[in-house]
Amino acid sequence: MNKAPALVPVSQVLACLALAACNQTPAPQAAAGPLSVEVAPVKSQLLSTRLALPGQLLPFESVDLYPKVPGFIEDIRVDRGSQVRKGDLLVRLSAPEVVAQQQQAAAGQTAAEARLASDRATYDRLANAAKTPGAVAQNDLNVAKQLAASDAAQAESAAKAAQAAKVMGTYLEVRAPFDGVITTRNLHPGALVGPASSGGQPILQLVTNRRLRLVVAVPEDNIQAAQAGQELAFTVPSLPGQTFHGKIARMAGAVDPRTRTQTIEADLDNADGRLTPGAFATIQWPIQRSQPSLRVPPSAVANDQERNFVIRVENGKAHWVDVKTGMTADGTIEVFGALKAGDQVVRRGTDGIKDGAPVQAVAAK
Repeated sequence: MNKAPALVPVSQVLACLALAACNQTPAPQAAAGPLSVEVAPVKSQLLSTRLALPGQLLPFESVDLYPKVPGFIEDIRVDRGSQVRKGDLLVRLSAPEVVAQQQQAAAGQTAAEARLASDRATYDRLANAAKTPGAVAQNDLNVAKQLAASDAAQAESAAKAAQAAKVMGTYLEVRAPFDGVITTRNLHPGALVGPASSGGQPILQLVTNRRLRLVVAVPEDNIQAAQAGQELAFTVPSLPGQTFHGKIARMAGAVDPRTRTQTIEADLDNADGRLTPGAFATIQWPIQRSQPSLRVPPSAVANDQERNFVIRVENGKAHWVDVKTGMTADGTIEVFGALKAGDQVVRRGTDGIKDGAPVQAVAAK
């Protein structure tokens, strides 16, 4: 019979394993080298680009039409969408008290003129009689003369009152103050209306649609190059693919402290009626720097929730440089800080590359 193999005690096995581990020499580790980073040069360029700004097309003139005196609407000759010319009769009112004033003023004028004619005739007769010595007392002649003069003044006042009452009668008509289109009609015949100070609704709204204002609020950082006569290009959503142009006509001249923008207006000829008053527009606002600015790839600007910075590579080390950013154009962004043209910055900035860390620059492909 075969003998069973002898069993080795577990304690001896463990002792052998421990002795073998102690006799092993650890392999030497390679020293960590500097981090390789892709860099890009800081460039100095003159910025010339365009910024898309929202704007609005407004009628060159717009007015709510009220009557000058209270009255009832008797007739409205226009409606929404009606094209009108300056001076066209739009609304006629009725006001019995105005008619009564006209009649009373006319009657007063007639009576004053009749008294003047009578007293003047009396004075003329007395003056003729006074040519005969002793026929008329001088006092009587003076009284007649003063009475005629007083009547003349009253007749003149009555004539002015009658003219004013006649003009008041024209207030019962509402006429177009300029050429345009009726955009709103609020009331109908029979409605009682009054001046704007009465707080009621306007009868009509009239706007100019053949000439428009392009209004745009320009941020204060981008207003320096704006000047009267400068041409602006813009588009409207209702006519995609078409570009329109207008020239700057008016500038507010001051920045609104609430929005930090300045309002600019351009005049537009809309004789063909293609543009609609009240529509929104997108203006391609030109931006031109007077001095060159430093530019880097947008990815080079990093932040650590406290500041914006780029990482400049100099003498094999990374240096954080605080910057402020400007406009983005042509695949680069403006940066303002302690940099100069030709400096090498990490193309993909990150706070993972610590300030002062050793790095090896690799030219961008």
